[in-house]
Amino acid sequence: MNTEDAVENESDLRISTGNEGLDDILGGGLDANRMYLYEGRPGSGKTTLALEFLLEGVRQGETVLYITLSETERELKLVARRHGWSLDGINIFELVPPETTLDPGREITVLHPVELELGETTKLILDRVGELNPSRVIIDSLSELRLLAQSSLRYRRQVLALKHFFAKRRCTVVLLDDMTSQQNDLQLHSISHGVVLLEQLAIDYGAERRRVRVVKMRGISFRGGFHDLTIRKGGLEIYPRLVASEHHRPFIGDPTPSGNAELDKLLGGGLERGTNALLIGAAGVGKSSMALTYAIAAAERGEKSVFFAFDEGRGTVEARAKALGLNLTPALESGMIRFQQIDPAEMSPGEFASIVRNSVQQDGARLVIIDSLNGYLNAMPDGRFLILQMHELLSFLAQQGVLTILVLAQHGLVGPMETPLDISYLSDAVLMLRYFEHEGVVRRALSVVKKRSGDHEHTIREFRLTRRGIALGPPLREFSGILSGTPTYTGDSNPLLQDSVLQDD
Repeated sequence: MNTEDAVENESDLRISTGNEGLDDILGGGLDANRMYLYEGRPGSGKTTLALEFLLEGVRQGETVLYITLSETERELKLVARRHGWSLDGINIFELVPPETTLDPGREITVLHPVELELGETTKLILDRVGELNPSRVIIDSLSELRLLAQSSLRYRRQVLALKHFFAKRRCTVVLLDDMTSQQNDLQLHSISHGVVLLEQLAIDYGAERRRVRVVKMRGISFRGGFHDLTIRKGGLEIYPRLVASEHHRPFIGDPTPSGNAELDKLLGGGLERGTNALLIGAAGVGKSSMALTYAIAAAERGEKSVFFAFDEGRGTVEARAKALGLNLTPALESGMIRFQQIDPAEMSPGEFASIVRNSVQQDGARLVIIDSLNGYLNAMPDGRFLILQMHELLSFLAQQGVLTILVLAQHGLVGPMETPLDISYLSDAVLMLRYFEHEGVVRRALSVVKKRSGDHEHTIREFRLTRRGIALGPPLREFSGILSGTPTYTGDSNPLLQDSVLQDD
């Protein structure tokens, strides 16, 4: 093999970052033997991501080196221990003194960077690299080198010197920068082969949010934009932004029975696979109960469902199912229906999308219920992008042949109602549930106002929540004002559902 072929093969070599999510964003990992920059404010997760990179090298049997100018070896080991890691196999070169050197009776065996000239510090780094000949190196952090340089020109020259030194070696280097400098060192971006930005955001209420973005990566096609992440025991959990076009599988778009013949008739045969239905109405009108009916029917025909509850606990849902005569408990215990409580104050939209994706691709869910979109809206730090994220999520579910049921509560109980967001144009079917009054009794009405995938009844039907499930009455012709939010029934009571027949609770 000649020299040109060797260089070409080396340039094609990709290595893992040690983080599955970041590897997914990068389409396989980093180019080997290049210099990269991880930048972010303190607390954004740079050190954890850097340790994951070196631990992956240890797993591959490589020699790795962590050069620290800002944290002690003791602090690094504490971080590792809390993640359940061992740093055995990682060479740590500490250029900060241990705490015991503050004792004047003890001999100082290491040098603090402020006591060194920049050139001497750089020489110590190069000498240690020359001794160990590592294949992976972390330098933490550039802030110390920047302070020693005292001028941007000298600082840039030193970083370039490091780059040229490592370019002659088979070594992949990651520089960490905590961005504590007043100036934005974009010159580092031009020097580095790739730049990864980590951010920590404080929102008005709830846990802080973290996210990552690949700013630059030469010669690598990566998934752009911000990707949510969390720091947990075991490392960084990065949730790559969902791109629906990357996930498609063939399926038959046949109707999915609801378990209620009259409801299927109203829907023109039922809701088809690969579509989504929006249940919209006032609080307590029966939206969640209708969604639960679909989940029970899916379990009875051997299909898995997942119920994401933003607003209610499992006990409330089980009590509702019991009141409707639905046998929910066996389906929950067997795993045919998985109930997951979502706390919008603690979970980012990216993490939620990742959970939905895993429920479909790994657990095999064929029905996804999101109850409700109001709670999902509260999970967004910036509501402007709710529609975009929901569009991508619904497109993914559609391409997987999943039936998705969305619940959206409108503001108010009677009279004109307001919707917190307009998502109807994304929905393949829209079912409107309304209260109406007749002869001093509050009743419920159901109508299908939209269905893209086929014909449906254009009538309005009364329905009730009974001990035998959801009961639908015959079409009610003498109705007006249903779309305005103030439905008025002007007919007689003959077509209405009778208490004596249904034994309504």
